[in-house]
Amino acid sequence: MTTDTPAPPESSDARPAAPPSRPAYDRPQGGRGPGDRPSGGRREGGGGRRFYPRRRVCLFCADKEAVMDFKQPETLRRFISERARIEPRRKTSTCSRHQRALAREIKRARQAGLIPFTTDTLHDMPPAR
Repeated sequence: MTTDTPAPPESSDARPAAPPSRPAYDRPQGGRGPGDRPSGGRREGGGGRRFYPRRRVCLFCADKEAVMDFKQPETLRRFISERARIEPRRKTSTCSRHQRALAREIKRARQAGLIPFTTDTLHDMPPAR
């Protein structure tokens, strides 16, 4: 007994059949691969725009009233690390001209005994700000 069921109509835009899924024991371990991401290989959560940080301005260039003097160790204290080292430009956001002047004033204050060379006496100084 054969049943006469009509065959589905062939269409020109029919996709080829997908390969059969592999059994669970045959799949690779360790999560999804880079090609298996739902967003087509990109990381999720992107807005498409790049992040450009706001340009940092030198404190001494922006505020013409700010004075850099070795006799004022409380103002120089902001530019010294916890280990009594001079902070780099990328952390203090000073321009190169003022960074050189700042280093010179810090060294003068060290020679005058207003700022310590090491961390041994750093805790005796008043806190910054």
